[in-house]
Amino acid sequence: MKRIVQMYTKSPLILRIAIGLVIGVILGIWVPQAGFVTVFGDIFVGALKAIAPVLVFVLVIASLASAGQGIGKRFRTVIILYTLSTFLAAVVAVLGSYLFPVTISLSQAAEQTPPAGLGEVFSGLLSNMVMNPVQALISANYVGILTWAVVFGLALKIGADEKTKAVLTDISNAVSKTVAWVIQLAPFGILGLVYRTVSENGLEVFTDYGKILLLLVGCMLAVALVIDPLIVAVVLKKNPYPLVLKCFRESGLTAFFTRSSAANIPVNMSLCEKLGLDREYYSVSIPLGATINMDGAAITITVMSLAAAFSQGVSVNIFLAILLSFVATLGACGASGVAGGSLLLIPMACSLLGVGQDVAMQVVAVGFIIGVVQDSLETAINSSGDVIFCATAEFREWQKQGKKLPF
Repeated sequence: MKRIVQMYTKSPLILRIAIGLVIGVILGIWVPQAGFVTVFGDIFVGALKAIAPVLVFVLVIASLASAGQGIGKRFRTVIILYTLSTFLAAVVAVLGSYLFPVTISLSQAAEQTPPAGLGEVFSGLLSNMVMNPVQALISANYVGILTWAVVFGLALKIGADEKTKAVLTDISNAVSKTVAWVIQLAPFGILGLVYRTVSENGLEVFTDYGKILLLLVGCMLAVALVIDPLIVAVVLKKNPYPLVLKCFRESGLTAFFTRSSAANIPVNMSLCEKLGLDREYYSVSIPLGATINMDGAAITITVMSLAAAFSQGVSVNIFLAILLSFVATLGACGASGVAGGSLLLIPMACSLLGVGQDVAMQVVAVGFIIGVVQDSLETAINSSGDVIFCATAEFREWQKQGKKLPF
């Protein structure tokens, strides 16, 4: 048994995930009634979601308590990259919507209540920041977890002795080891998640709303394969695709099937460790990216809002479209604090375009219908982008120090 486990763990993780994916598809097609297979996916996602808040809280505190000098520059760079990427994603969505205008028949209704505007979005964001830290951990509120972890980490950096800091480091190492064990379950988790998707969802999602889905996918792929690599190339003056493709393989694939940026935080931190990044830095910037690096969300908000406007015959001039890009960027950054994520920010953007609430909520309903693909790809782009720009910011400092990049 020990030999089997060793053979399993020593084989490449991406190969094991690919095998799990293929088996999941085959079982989903040929044995759609075998519901017990979905348990593997539930266990994997549940384990990731359970360990992720503890991982972020412990690692951020330990990292800041023993942090050295020079981390601040990397944080400034990565925040700029996160924000710039999200804004450019919204611009790409505007251009795509103008080049390939899409209208959709609206007859659905949505039950969720959207935020009234950006004020409500950021009010919720601020409320989450000051949530009781225990409650934040229980509810996986990463804004609150980050806020309190930073406060505690800075306080310990000032007031704790070296022995205390060493204990914190040991605890963070133990949590990281636990995460490594959980990630070994990924092939079984992907098998269960793929099986559920294939067995429960037919091809109707591609036919009923194929045009809007195709536009969303096209914009997301344009950002992932052109815009984000271009940003990396400008910053590092180096071919970005080895880094970009590695992040897609090892982060984006898992995020696509878990459909949760929060659940993918442990996967991203493990990838950062493989890339040789500084734990003191990535333990903060990765969960921060899961909060503010929202390329896919900005695209969804922009494309769906413009589709609603075009469907109602509303004329949207270029200045209003640019303003929409800013609103989508700000809204996407605050989406993690809003129930329903990016889809429930569509009515807020629609109000800017003069589209009524009833129509906007019908568009939200369409978003939920195509969410099997839209939300999966959105999460994959968001999550893999977290690692791409986290690594880019650190590699930029490596270049200044004359260190060789690992790609």
